[in-house]
Amino acid sequence: MTETTPAPDAHDHRRQVLYWRLLARLFDPEERASLEAASLAVVEDIGLPAALLDPQVSIDSIVQRHPDLAAELDGLMTPDGADPQHDTADSDDRTGRQGDTADGDSPGRPDPHDPTTDADPRDRAAEVRRAALVSKVLLNVFATGSGAVSAGQLARWQSDAGWLERALGCAPGDLRGGRTSAPGGVAPTGTGLGGATPDLSRLIPQIGPELGALEADLVKRMRLREVLADPQLAARLTPSMSLIEQLLRDKNNLSGVALANAKALIRRFVDEVAQVLRTQVEKTSVGAIDRSVPPKRVFRNLDLDRTIWKNLTNYSPEEERLYVDRLYYRHTARKTTPQRLIVVVDQSGSMVDSMVNCTILASIFAGLPRVDVHLIAYDTQALDLTPWVHDPFETLLRTNLGGGTDGTVAMALAQPKIAEPRNTVVVWISDFYEWQSQPLFDSMAALHRSGTRFIPVGSVTSSGRGSVNPWFRERFKDLGTPVLSGHIRKLVHELKTFLAS
Repeated sequence: MTETTPAPDAHDHRRQVLYWRLLARLFDPEERASLEAASLAVVEDIGLPAALLDPQVSIDSIVQRHPDLAAELDGLMTPDGADPQHDTADSDDRTGRQGDTADGDSPGRPDPHDPTTDADPRDRAAEVRRAALVSKVLLNVFATGSGAVSAGQLARWQSDAGWLERALGCAPGDLRGGRTSAPGGVAPTGTGLGGATPDLSRLIPQIGPELGALEADLVKRMRLREVLADPQLAARLTPSMSLIEQLLRDKNNLSGVALANAKALIRRFVDEVAQVLRTQVEKTSVGAIDRSVPPKRVFRNLDLDRTIWKNLTNYSPEEERLYVDRLYYRHTARKTTPQRLIVVVDQSGSMVDSMVNCTILASIFAGLPRVDVHLIAYDTQALDLTPWVHDPFETLLRTNLGGGTDGTVAMALAQPKIAEPRNTVVVWISDFYEWQSQPLFDSMAALHRSGTRFIPVGSVTSSGRGSVNPWFRERFKDLGTPVLSGHIRKLVHELKTFLAS
């Protein structure tokens, strides 16, 4: 007798309808009449509001009309999220009935794709309800459309993104801001919402940057000045490199409340980046040990290991005692020759990331003892920002992003600052797509031959990506000063090595 396969459960059909509609709307905003009609029938049949299918209706609006849905949305998409329709006792009872699954899934959670699974009908109905809510959250966040964005639309998207973060077991803003990442790059598992505790270590690196990119795109498309003029909307913006670039480009057109909010966002971003860079620089020791200066004979300078080693010949085995004839101390005095650091940064539009990072980095090195830091920004004109080098916030406000590049004007400012070549390092950050290539390279080669430490840098971004003019790259390599490209940590290491020498 031939064994027949049971017909698929009606609940599976309903889930598939909802998810197929979600995929169709994500890839094409045009409605599919059959999918829309079928999804509406499913939503109404399971007792959910029809507004769930309208991407123009925010999740906040739905929750305001149906407050009971807020509890279902919290932790909705966590890996071990509880059934939103049943209490813990019911869940425990189901766990006892179902037993372990063959593929290692947690007990009590039947495979909704397996029509042969002897599942509680309440579980299957709950999966359909969950699919409807998940579809609403994902559609509102990831279907951002095109064209201009108003301040209200941005605020609504941010609110919906907050609901997605809550559904994933985080607090609103955590994934976009990366604040759930613990030191060492390990994400915590607690939600802080009293729900499930998923392992977010894999989730955050994937979803967080995507949400940040979506928000950055919306910022580019919106009327930024309108948002900055509203303190509440401005406070909800997540500082990012793309947002800072827009603020720096538009700062001359802002005034009053909008300008104050723009400055607050720039300062927030500067402080966050500075905190990261400062930890990489803080252990820098400036100057080599000067052994011509006798060490101070104080207890904190006592070299105990060397003292014991030098006096081992005085050890008495009979008495089991070590007699010390002489104490040895560590040399702590360092050569006091000041080191001069000249940072030249291309401030054209393609180098905004490097401009921000290097401005902050220069301010940190300027705070070290016996380091004389100078900062020059250039495009087709050069600007000496040295008077403000200790305050990266004020420095960035004086930059003028955009335009072409003519490094010869920056070189004209940098060369007079080199008084002692052997004690000077020039860091030149640019993509080196220059207007006067040969004259600029000739002057750079002359600096290198004079004894100045010349470090050409192609990019100092958080990602390490950047494009460098191949013509310059090859000539720098032949000169023995290859272009330093990659993560900003590489530049920090080079500068620390120079200052400690």
